Amino acid sequence: MNPEKVFEYSDESQAERFARKSKDSPFMIIGILGLIGVCGYGAYQFKNRGKMSTSVFLMQLRVAAQGTVVAALTVGIGYSMAQRYLFKEEKKQ
Repeated sequence: MNPEKVFEYSDESQAERFARKSKDSPFMIIGILGLIGVCGYGAYQFKNRGKMSTSVFLMQLRVAAQGTVVAALTVGIGYSMAQRYLFKEEKKQ
């Protein structure tokens, strides 16, 4: 066993951590951007909600934001599974 640590995570900055996480799972970043987009759209549409109550509007906005993130993560998992099991390249020896 090697007593030295391979990588010390406490030494990395927030920007380095974000870059590492985006390389590990890029669809998480797409989900977060989708969440920000839905929240921005919801803030814009808040003035034009008509007679809808605030609680109902916020509930619908929450469902849309969660659906966006779940859809992005599902697509990411499907993509990584397809890369791993369906489109894997045969090793030439």
